[in-house]
Order: sequence, then structure tokens, then C-alpha cells
Amino acid sequence: MNARTPSLIELQQAMRRSLLHHADEEAAAAVLADGIDSQARLSIYRNTASGVLANALRLAFPAVRRLVGDEFFEGAAHLFCSAEPPQSAWLDEYGAAFPAFLARMPQMAAMSYVADVARLEWQVNGVLHAPDIAPLDLARLAQLDEAALGTLRLAPHPAARLLRCESPADRVWRAVLEQDDAALHSIDLSDGPVHLLVQRVAEGVDTLRLNEGEWRIGRALFAGEPVSAALAHAPEAQGYALLGACLARGCFVRASQPPAYDISDEGFPS
Repeated sequence: MNARTPSLIELQQAMRRSLLHHADEEAAAAVLADGIDSQARLSIYRNTASGVLANALRLAFPAVRRLVGDEFFEGAAHLFCSAEPPQSAWLDEYGAAFPAFLARMPQMAAMSYVADVARLEWQVNGVLHAPDIAPLDLARLAQLDEAALGTLRLAPHPAARLLRCESPADRVWRAVLEQDDAALHSIDLSDGPVHLLVQRVAEGVDTLRLNEGEWRIGRALFAGEPVSAALAHAPEAQGYALLGACLARGCFVRASQPPAYDISDEGFPS
């Protein structure tokens, strides 16, 4: 009696066990040994898959790789790939958990700034691959009175991210990528925390340091709080100036004012 042919999902699950856990028995049974042993074929496939994932991490974290050296990075990358397999076929999304993985490694205990640089590089990776969307037209906001403006909730631009780091990760990142040894040696690693706006601009990616007031307002707006609530996070005399600076940077794509209308091309009242 012929053995039952496995379904597609069963084959996929068998391949997953082979790739991640070296459990080859089920997958090997479905592989044709055409001149090469089925176990050897699976080993080649496993090495290729691991190499592709490791390369995705190399591309996303170039400064981290230079900081820790090729040998350590490759080892950490392969450990991460085994522990955190991708959840999507889109490799640009792979690596979100790598900064936290590095932070948990005992070898990183004396180099905590490396995890901060990794967190920054992941935000840079995100804004570089974010969709190209026109920022909110601020002229539309001029039609609103103060009360109406206060009720607005703003949607962050996908190519703008906020990040808080305990160390001066922005300066380390820039100096490493520019191979500026003098700048790297002049950095005081205790010069933190820093509050950053990571944003895609015409020239590439900009990392802007925000003061405490800008950070508080920006964080509140990015979290979806109404403008009035965001303003309460800064001194009253500075609130609107800080809000204006945040809006002028093109950090938002949409504003909604419940329940009457949206401040958007489709929904703004005529």
C-alpha cells in the first residue's frame, strides 16, 4: 500500500522543522535523491536560508557590525536567526527583535550602547523603506479655531519615528558609518539620554535631537493624543511654538477631528 502523499501545509511544516531544528526525517522523505543524498540537499537549503537571513541583518545593522566586528556579528546573527525565525516573507521587516537580542547577550553587558545603536539602525531601516506619502497640508489647519485645533489627533508619517536612547547612539552611529575615528574617540558615552526624531529627508535619513519639550509633545502626538493633551506636556509659554516646530517638520500625514470631519484631502470641509 502506498504511503499517503503529504499535503502542502504538512510539507511546509516539515521543512520548517528541518530548517529551524535540524529535524530532517519528515522533510527528507519528500526529497528526491537525484545524485545527492536528501539529507545533504536539506543541509544546503538550510545553510542558504540561514545565510539569506544573516545578510538581511548585515544590511540593516552596518554600524553594529563594525562596532562588534565581523566574527562576533556573524555569530550573533546566526544565533538570532535560529531563535527568531522570520514571520514574513518580506526581509526588510526582519530584524526588529535584534536590538533586544543583543541587549540580552552577556557579552554586551559592558557595551550597552551597542544595543542603542542597533535600535537606531532599525528605525533608520524603517524610515528608508516606508511608503512615500505627502505630509499633512498645514494650510488646512489654519481654517480651525483654537478649540477645534485642540481636538485634532494626528497620524504620524511612516517615514518619521521617535526614539529615546540612554547613550549618544546618534553620534556613535554617524561616526562609525563615516569612519571618523576622531569623532568616535571624542564621544562621551555617558552623554545621555538623547531624544531623537529619525526622519527620511531628500538627502537620506536625518537624526534630529529634540529637547525635552519637543520630545514630550512629539511623543504624545505620535501616540495619538489630541493636540490639547499634547500641549499640556510642555510649559504653557512654549507649547504652541513647540507644536509648530513639530508640524513644520512634516511628521504627520493626517489629522482627524471627531466626530464631524477629517482634515484630509477627502474629508476636509469645503
